[in-house]
Amino acid sequence: MAEVEIGLHCSAENCGQLDFLPFRCDGCSGVFCLEHRSRDSHGCIQMPQSNDLGKSEGSTLYPCMYEGCSGKELVPVLCPYCEKCFCLGHRHQSEHECSKLDVPKPRMVATQQLVKEIVDSKKCAPNSKVRRGAKNSETAAKVALMKLKLHAAGDKSLPQTERVYFQVYLPKGQKEKSKPMFFCKKWSIGKVVDYAASLANLKNDNNKAAAKKLRVCHTETGEELPLDSTVETWISNSQNPLYNGGNIIIEYLDNESHTLQDVNSYLL
Repeated sequence: MAEVEIGLHCSAENCGQLDFLPFRCDGCSGVFCLEHRSRDSHGCIQMPQSNDLGKSEGSTLYPCMYEGCSGKELVPVLCPYCEKCFCLGHRHQSEHECSKLDVPKPRMVATQQLVKEIVDSKKCAPNSKVRRGAKNSETAAKVALMKLKLHAAGDKSLPQTERVYFQVYLPKGQKEKSKPMFFCKKWSIGKVVDYAASLANLKNDNNKAAAKKLRVCHTETGEELPLDSTVETWISNSQNPLYNGGNIIIEYLDNESHTLQDVNSYLL
């Protein structure tokens, strides 16, 4: 395939340089490079012709047509695309915002616009303290589930289809802060408490009336889960569900207490 040349060759003798934005002499109408643009440099023998490019009477200066520019040149510097006259500083298409230049939108501009939209959307959002318990979202739980399956303790005889995995945060003062466990989704919360206590070697006096009771609490609300409800019921709860791969808290509560006051302190 033949190469396509862009621009014109200088007409000066022994030059012939290819110039992408050549200069046209208003005397001999020849095309020249930057070095031979003046009449003296290319030996022009013709007198300058009249022009309509805004040359003032008795002057050989050609004003730049770029808005706000007061630059002038001795010879007309024509843009071969929009055919307007400019100074040397504005001779290229990008420099004089050429009407014939089709510039694609830079990717950086698009990225900056996207960032601005994100920042603006956050500014419009109401200010609220984000609780660490918000990590119990369904998406976060799905990511955590893969890791929990590798390390969780539980009844190995349970079918995989019935297993529900949790990161169980243990009562304050324990040597371990939390422990990954899995339970049967059909178990009651009461059985989950007993089984978790055995796995973590926790003291369980739930059968003693005056003793503090070991309870499972929700990491979002801090409320204890009723012992007679099932894991499966909480998984399908529409208000504050538990997630397979999410978190739960086990703590000792007084008989009169049914809610943890500082849930975040367990999750930090």
